[in-house]
Amino acid sequence: METKAVSGAMRWLYAAVGLVVLLFAGFVYGWSVFAAPIGADFPQWSAAELSLTFTICMAFFCLGGFAAGNLSKRIPVRANVLFSAALFLVGFFLVSRASSLPMLYVSYGVLCGTASGFAYNSVMSTMTKWFPNSQGLISGVLLMGFGSSSMVLGALFDAITPAETGAWRQTFLIMGVVMAVVIGVGSLFFRLPPPASPAQSGQNISGPDIPPARMVRTPSFWCFFLWAVLISGIGLAVISQAKPFASQVSPGMDAGVITLVVGFISICNGLGRVLFGGLFDKLGWKLTMTAVNIVSLAGVLILMAALFLHSFPLVAVGFIVTGLGYGGAPTMGSVVISSFFGQKNYPVNFSISNMNLLVASFAGTAAGALYDASQSYVSTLVALAVCSAVAFAVMLCIRRPK
Repeated sequence: METKAVSGAMRWLYAAVGLVVLLFAGFVYGWSVFAAPIGADFPQWSAAELSLTFTICMAFFCLGGFAAGNLSKRIPVRANVLFSAALFLVGFFLVSRASSLPMLYVSYGVLCGTASGFAYNSVMSTMTKWFPNSQGLISGVLLMGFGSSSMVLGALFDAITPAETGAWRQTFLIMGVVMAVVIGVGSLFFRLPPPASPAQSGQNISGPDIPPARMVRTPSFWCFFLWAVLISGIGLAVISQAKPFASQVSPGMDAGVITLVVGFISICNGLGRVLFGGLFDKLGWKLTMTAVNIVSLAGVLILMAALFLHSFPLVAVGFIVTGLGYGGAPTMGSVVISSFFGQKNYPVNFSISNMNLLVASFAGTAAGALYDASQSYVSTLVALAVCSAVAFAVMLCIRRPK
C-alpha cells in the first residue's frame, strides 16, 4: 500500500515537471511576438522572409520529435530532454547574435525547432505511460502548458524587453539560459514506469502494439491524419487573421481591446486540450472527435455572423469557441495514436502523426491569399466551414485497427 502511494505521488510530481518543461518548450510558438522587434532591427527583411523562420521551426519541430521517438528505444528519455535543453541554449545564444537571415533560420528555425520537438515527444510519450487509464486528461493538461506558452512567455518577453532597437538580443540570451536550466533540471525527473508499477494496473486503454511501418499502411491513420490537418488548419487560419479580422468588424475598436480578445484564442486553446482530453476518457474517441468537429464549425459560423452583423461581442465569442476547437486536435492526436496503435511504438508513431502540423501550417498563408484575392473574409470563412464539413466526413471513415 505504501509503495502504491509513493508511486502515485511520484507520477503526479513527474506530470507537474512535464507541464513546466512543455510550457518552456512551447516558447518557440511565440514567433509572432519576437518577429516585430527583430523586423524593426532589420527593415530590409520582408515579412515573408521573417515568416519563413517559423515555417522552418515547425518543420524541424516535427523532425526533432521523430528523431526523439527513434532514440527513445536506445537511450534514456532524460537524455533526450537534456539534449533539448542544450539545443535551446545554443539556439537562443545564436539568435541573440544573428545578423543575417540564414543565421536566424539555423538558430531559431533548425536548432530551437528541433529542441522543442525533442522535449515535446519525450514528455508526452513518457507521461502517457504513467497514466494508462487517464491518457486523455493527462495529455490535455500537458498540452495546455505547451499551447499556453506563446501567451504566457510571450507576454514575459514583451515585459522585459526595452523598446529600443536591438534590446531583443539580450532578452533572447537571458531566455536561452533560463530555458536551458529549467528543462535541464526537469530532465532529471523523467523516467519510464516499471513494468509492474501500480500506475499501470487496471484497465489499459492502449490498443494493440502496431509498428510505424504498419501504421502508415492503415487507412485509419491517414483518415485521422487528414482530420487533424483540417481541424488544426481551421484554428491556424483564424489565428493568422484574428487581429485584422477583428479590426475590420469593428474599425473604431481600441487596439488594446482587440489584442486582449485575440488572446482568448490562446487561452481557450489550452482549455480545449484539457476539456477534450477529459471527454476522451469518459466518452471515447468517436464522440470526442465529433464534439471537436461541432465546436470548430460553431466557431466559424459565429465569426461569420460577427462579420455580417458587425458585432464585436460575437467576434470575442467566435474566438473563444474556435480556440476550444483548435485545442482538440493535438489532444486527440496524442490519445488516438496510443489508443489505436499501442504504447510500445508510441514515441515514433506519435511523432509521425505530428507531421500533420507541417501541412496545417500553410492554412494561415491560404487564408491570407483568399482575403487578398477577394478583399473580404467571407471567402475565408466559407472555406473554413467547408474544411469542417470535410473533417466530419473523414472522421466517419475512421475505424479502430484490429
